[in-house]
Amino acid sequence: MRLRTLIVLRWIAVAGQLVAITVAQRLFDLDLNIGLCFLAIGTAISANLIAIFVYPENKRLSETEVAMTLLFDISQLAFLLFLTGGLNNPFALLILAPVTISATALNPRTTAVLGAVAITLVTLLTQFYFPLTTTTGDVMALPRDFVFGFWVSIVIGVVFLAAYAQRVTAELHAMSDALTATQMALAREQKLTDLGGVVAAAAHELGTPLATIKLVSAELRDELEKLPHLQEDARLINQQADRCRDILLSMGRAGKDDLLLRRAPLATVVREAAEPHANRGKEIIYTVHPEGEADGRQPVIDRRPEIVHGLRNLIQNAVDFSKDRVWIDVVWSERLITLRIIDDGPGFSQNVLGRIGDPFVRYRRSSGDQGARPAYEGMGLGLFIAKTLLERSGAELSFANGREPFTVSEEPSIRDGAIVEVRWDRSLLAADDLEERPALGRNQPIEI
Repeated sequence: MRLRTLIVLRWIAVAGQLVAITVAQRLFDLDLNIGLCFLAIGTAISANLIAIFVYPENKRLSETEVAMTLLFDISQLAFLLFLTGGLNNPFALLILAPVTISATALNPRTTAVLGAVAITLVTLLTQFYFPLTTTTGDVMALPRDFVFGFWVSIVIGVVFLAAYAQRVTAELHAMSDALTATQMALAREQKLTDLGGVVAAAAHELGTPLATIKLVSAELRDELEKLPHLQEDARLINQQADRCRDILLSMGRAGKDDLLLRRAPLATVVREAAEPHANRGKEIIYTVHPEGEADGRQPVIDRRPEIVHGLRNLIQNAVDFSKDRVWIDVVWSERLITLRIIDDGPGFSQNVLGRIGDPFVRYRRSSGDQGARPAYEGMGLGLFIAKTLLERSGAELSFANGREPFTVSEEPSIRDGAIVEVRWDRSLLAADDLEERPALGRNQPIEI
């Protein structure tokens, strides 16, 4: 936390304390110990001035420094309340502010310590304080039952607000971290795509120099028969030229950025996403068919990095948790494109089934299902990234357990594990006009 933030908050508190004391003395004729009150407020002012002149404006405090600063604010406010009626002073409620700030910025242990200090000081203020008296000698005090109720409300407020703020802040941080991871995954895919284009260009440009090196080295090798040590060098140059050619060819294949290769049939994109998990000891069964009155031709879709990455994560999850088989159904209709990923594993845990897609959802195995999910303690960020990437492309995802309703009798086993369904509106995903484009034909010489 920046020191400037706490300084600004303390200036606001100081201004409010000065206004409250001035109004209480002049408007309500309260007889306050002005000297000690101004001493308490002056201490806060001095602390702010020291912080301003000693530390740079962009100073960031450690957790211990923030905790000590908030502890000072709690103590200063408690001392001021001690001078002005204790819990008979309605401004005692402000002691919740430092604890709430701690809950949003510090870890739970530090917040618990500050909350305990605040509750202890509030409890002491129920018994020890200077009473509020007017200039005529009248004592302004609440009935004991109201003071007790006020104390209970402050204690509950400290505990509830701290816990609530801590929970909300933790969820916001988790969501922020997960979104950052999603952006990093997209950036990585984009960099790989860009790098592929650069590699393809480099392979093309370096082809001629390498061919020249190979030709010259071959001629030198033939002419240096009487100098075997030099002939060996020429042979080595020739071999390394061949090696460079092979490397550039392999990299060029992976890095081609042809406009036509940016689009592919739906099943081809799905198989590309599943390719890294095809040889992991589990059988992946593909079913590709139209639905209803749809055309038998597969839709052609864009090979977007977010679609490939998201589907790959879902397929990896199915392969990891399956026993023997994973089914991937690719179905399309005139209006929808649907992809179903089903496995024969234990399915999603009931503890997290309703929260799948939230970041950092943890699944803690009980003693009764040890080994049910051997490779994982939980699932959260990976599925969140996959769900976010696919939804960014316009998909709707649903997760379920149980026997999949599309099972057919000739399948080798029952599909009764986890079911993930990804559904797109066909108009958002398909690029069907590609199949209607005529072939480009043979290359023709350019007339000069």
